[in-house]
Amino acid sequence: MDKQLDQILKSFESAIKGAKTAPQLEELRVEFLGRKSGKLTNILKGLKDLSADEKKTIGKKANEVRQFIESALSASSSTQSTIIPHTDLSIPGIAPQSGHLHPRTLAINDLVDVFTSMGFMVYEGPELENDYYNFEALNFPESHPARDIQDTFFVKNAVSRKEKRELDSKKWLLRTQTSPMQVRLMEEFEPPLRAIVPGRTFRNEATDASHEHTFTQLEGLVVDVDISVGQLTWTLKEIFRQFYKQDVEVRLRPGYFPFVEPGYEIDMSCVFCERDGSYCKICKGTTWVEMGGSGMVHQNVFVAAGYERGTYTGFAFGMGPDRLAMLKYGIEDIRLLGENDLRFLEQF
Repeated sequence: MDKQLDQILKSFESAIKGAKTAPQLEELRVEFLGRKSGKLTNILKGLKDLSADEKKTIGKKANEVRQFIESALSASSSTQSTIIPHTDLSIPGIAPQSGHLHPRTLAINDLVDVFTSMGFMVYEGPELENDYYNFEALNFPESHPARDIQDTFFVKNAVSRKEKRELDSKKWLLRTQTSPMQVRLMEEFEPPLRAIVPGRTFRNEATDASHEHTFTQLEGLVVDVDISVGQLTWTLKEIFRQFYKQDVEVRLRPGYFPFVEPGYEIDMSCVFCERDGSYCKICKGTTWVEMGGSGMVHQNVFVAAGYERGTYTGFAFGMGPDRLAMLKYGIEDIRLLGENDLRFLEQF
């Protein structure tokens, strides 16, 4: 057994010279000191069969061999840990990429912040809509010519979805506007009611720099007793003031929308003119920018929502977050918002 210890020590000294890596050192440790089948461990297990004198002599030597092996392994491990890998620290690092909020999302988030600060609820509503809510309840009769300009995507397959009321119409479509939520909200809540509905809308349109088949709208609705056009004007003015971070003027021009009466086109004083006499390509020199549509909620819409005619008044308005984002960030082509080109998106 004494010779075996000498052989183990000699074998270890030879093996550790060729151990250059941490995994190799670990293999040596297991080979010589492993609990189950280490070479030195097997010697120590055999001590029980020796006499008292032999145990004393062999045990001492075995302990010295064990201490030598442990010290050698520890020293080699320390050397390995201080080795600096061959890395050129002068080479510039690669900065990790970070995500970007889409300019459309930035605009909607800003608008939601403005409206919630004014006490408006925020809803989304279904993108797959029934003809009743998208048209009929909004005062679009079946033969109304205003339906012709909507360029609607109708759904061929039958749709089975639980609704608050029994719907006679079996026509389903991708909503052409967020206005259907006017009736849905009034069916769910009693006045006073203040809510906005941002979301995607769809129309079968030819695409160009200012038109897309899929775009966003933001519908606003206020219902109470004795709501006036003056309150509508003030609300719009405050929205644009907070969104563009400067004072603006708002004017209402007569416009036709079946679900409001009277109806108005919304114009905002141009916040992009340089005020130095140069031509402004945003307002084209008129000092006004068209921002959406609005009006006083038609009494037929109140009736469709289950309200008694003449009990309440209210106003509604619609604006395009896409257009607001394009104006705010100087984007000249609406198609850029849907192309997901990182060269464009990384600017925001």
